[in-house]
Amino acid sequence: MTRTRQVIAGIIGVIALFSVGCSGSDSELKSSDTNSTESTTDPSSTAETTKTTAQPKELAPLGSGEAVTIAFAGDASFEGLSTSVVSNTTGLLSAIEPVMSAADISMVNVETAVGTGGTAVNKEFTFQVPAEALDSLDAAGVDVVTMANNHGMDFGKEGFADTLRIKSEGKMPIIGIGKDDTEAYAPYIKEVNGQRIGIIAANDIYPSSMVTWWTAAPGVPGIASAEEAYQEQLAQAVRDLRPTVNTLAVYLHFGTEKETCPNARQKELVDLMISAGADIVVGTHAHRLQGIGYQGDQLVAFGLSNFIFKAPSAAGNASGVLVVTATGRRIDGYDWKPVQIQNLVPVPLSGAAATAGVAAMDALQSCAGLSPTATGPGFEDSAASSSPTTTKKGK
Repeated sequence: MTRTRQVIAGIIGVIALFSVGCSGSDSELKSSDTNSTESTTDPSSTAETTKTTAQPKELAPLGSGEAVTIAFAGDASFEGLSTSVVSNTTGLLSAIEPVMSAADISMVNVETAVGTGGTAVNKEFTFQVPAEALDSLDAAGVDVVTMANNHGMDFGKEGFADTLRIKSEGKMPIIGIGKDDTEAYAPYIKEVNGQRIGIIAANDIYPSSMVTWWTAAPGVPGIASAEEAYQEQLAQAVRDLRPTVNTLAVYLHFGTEKETCPNARQKELVDLMISAGADIVVGTHAHRLQGIGYQGDQLVAFGLSNFIFKAPSAAGNASGVLVVTATGRRIDGYDWKPVQIQNLVPVPLSGAAATAGVAAMDALQSCAGLSPTATGPGFEDSAASSSPTTTKKGK
């Protein structure tokens, strides 16, 4: 069930072109997490005297030469689960924990307000879960979540202030939201196997009457936006991050609900993210699976469907976890791990059911306009020698 690509085997030297320090630690992986951005402009500069910081030289394409695995899963609203069940950190997600924990980095979309404050806004569906939901995800091996979606501010400004307080307490790294636009567009960064992995998240789906006050801005709390009026700010965040990481992923909330093929807007945003420097672009919102495959050398997953969700149909309960293997900018391969949502939580499939789940996902590749293998020029270190072509499989 592994999708592979041809790669050039070479001699990978020790790379020390650029180093960025980061705070926090992960004792098991001997790695570090950050949630910060860097300014390249001196705020004290004037019209007469302008000081700028030289842009860092982009890291070598293959970085340390070591592979890293990243697991991406879909929407987690926790709707329908009692507080006691949500707080059951040892049991709620025990079935999927081996899949999420096996990856070096695992990520999901928390599609709900987090906390207890505020009042539900005037929209059809509103979700809110206690902070203990993040503990359940942590116990299942999830490393980082995005809340850049159309439910992150379901309980208004007061509820969102509670969410930001929980974020500041560090229960779980949360990206895509912040006290202002700088924090909302800030990346999650983790170093694994000598490779720096950076992830940015943004939302393209807003309640029509709430776009302005849900969107983070200077001095204004909110969500990182991918909408057309803000997409250049998102693209610039990707460009700024590109030279400082070995592998760059963007997690978007976009698309049309219940559709299994991406719309034109999704394809437009993917093109923009790739041109800005993304190696991986994944997304959710449709509550259906949409195609996974390569666009040039980059990997795209238009729709990861649901993860912890009250879906009323078989199509909404068919989902999975995407596990990507990357060596720097080179995507070595990916695995689709099919799951079935049972009693609102993901349960991995096996045997014939798993085979059918992979085939169903493969069938969505064509309408997504993606390829089963990389079609670009590829990536290799400048120090790599000419060697026979080999096949490297994803985890």
